[in-house]
Amino acid sequence: MIENKADKADGSEEALRPMDEAVRRALVDSHEDMLRFLIGRMRGRQEAEEVLQRFMLRAIERAGDLRNVGSVKGWLSRVLATTIADFYRQAARGRKHETAIDPQELAELAEAEIVSDEEIEAAVCNCLYRLLPTLRPDYSEVIWRADLLEEPRESIADALDTSVNNINVRLHRARGALRTRLLQMCRTCVIHGFLDCECQHEKEQAPAP
Repeated sequence: MIENKADKADGSEEALRPMDEAVRRALVDSHEDMLRFLIGRMRGRQEAEEVLQRFMLRAIERAGDLRNVGSVKGWLSRVLATTIADFYRQAARGRKHETAIDPQELAELAEAEIVSDEEIEAAVCNCLYRLLPTLRPDYSEVIWRADLLEEPRESIADALDTSVNNINVRLHRARGALRTRLLQMCRTCVIHGFLDCECQHEKEQAPAP
């Protein structure tokens, strides 16, 4: 409830398109794309899902930083890069404390930790491309021009025949709306394709064999 009140307070709610089948599909597709990228970088689906959850949690927890960043794309790319690096460092430390260490496994961990900035930025861009259409057009355009094309805000204001202050307000609301979509994307089930899927709840409630 706190998050909903915050969204209403900063006006970001008005930047969202109504939740319909197209929006739901975009959330599922963006989730699947990001998970697919991480599966290619990690050592299996389980690790990829863990890193995706950590990435989303960090992005949501640090969403207040969006007011001051120059680009959502760059900010999300840094969050994803540090999440991947931290995961591998933690895994490597855990392996070193084990009595029997597989040198090949440690080498694989070190190699997998290296993810180029271009690969991460491409994954983040693809995620944003999926999510932008879930915002209202005037807000998605501001995100597109300011955060993906990195167009100066003065230029955007001139093109849209409005003030820089208005662009700043619109961008702030659009980024707040994007935060909401990231949260919804994190809660989306890639198997059943909708929010708040019961499959995880069923797993937790299932009796032990």
